[in-house]
Amino acid sequence: MKNVIITGADGFVGSYTVKKFLSEGCSVLALDMGVKPNRLDTAENLTYMQCDISDTGYMLEKIPHGIYDTFIHFAWAGSAGSARTDYNIQMKNALDTVECMKAAKKLGCSRFVCAGSIMEYEVCAAIHTQGSRPGMGYIYGMGKHIAHCICKSVAADIDIEPVWPMITNAYGVGELSPRFVNTTLRKIINGEPLQFTAATQNYDFVYVSDVAKAFYLIADKGKPFCEYLIGSSNARPLKEFIIEMQQTLAPDADLLFGDVPFTGTNMPINIFDTKDIEKDTGFKAEVSFAEGTRMTMEWLKKFK
Repeated sequence: MKNVIITGADGFVGSYTVKKFLSEGCSVLALDMGVKPNRLDTAENLTYMQCDISDTGYMLEKIPHGIYDTFIHFAWAGSAGSARTDYNIQMKNALDTVECMKAAKKLGCSRFVCAGSIMEYEVCAAIHTQGSRPGMGYIYGMGKHIAHCICKSVAADIDIEPVWPMITNAYGVGELSPRFVNTTLRKIINGEPLQFTAATQNYDFVYVSDVAKAFYLIADKGKPFCEYLIGSSNARPLKEFIIEMQQTLAPDADLLFGDVPFTGTNMPINIFDTKDIEKDTGFKAEVSFAEGTRMTMEWLKKFK
């Protein structure tokens, strides 16, 4: 693995992954929607190209063939906010992912690595439980799962190696979204009450630099037609993560856990098992949740 293409390269996880591949001596062609990147700095062996990944014809016209060996796919519209429930957007994401894999084959790549999500497992559990009424929030995960299913079949047909990393919950410096870790850290920064539901569902979080390291190792050593869960190797009930954040970052604050039951799909703890990625690639998360949230909070204070 020497020359790689990375889509969504200027995004939160994508930008960390670009930097990881560069640090390992790879040449990277970074694709994203912007005229110029916001998160990526100029670097030797880095080429940036503005590209809408839904236009694979443009991609095939502009990218030299026979140079790149690996295609890493992060680009995914509507990964946050109300667009996560828009089935038109999420279905288009799935179809665009398949077309990107086909383009990767035409460009000469032997391997296609796509960012999946642990929500794919949640979707399967929610949909295939008798009498379940899955909410609209599952549609994002459905898009990922559909992409996963179609890509495996098409990959076998066109003879390219698909590898499917599945991220639990990435967080860290550089993300301003209203996702759980950021929302809780903002409450701590602003001195707001730390109120939560019962938080009994199993969960995991993994710091973004560890996610980037996992993508490098999976791209390099992962087995074709396999999926790999990227996590901390320390999954547990969400309540325990919240208590760790409070004890580390706001020891004098009170935690208020409500009696509101969790109405989503509580995945069994074994779903978060990272034994496959550890065995096949040697990956092990390095940044603890306490340290990762501390770094993230210090960064978020700049935007108070």
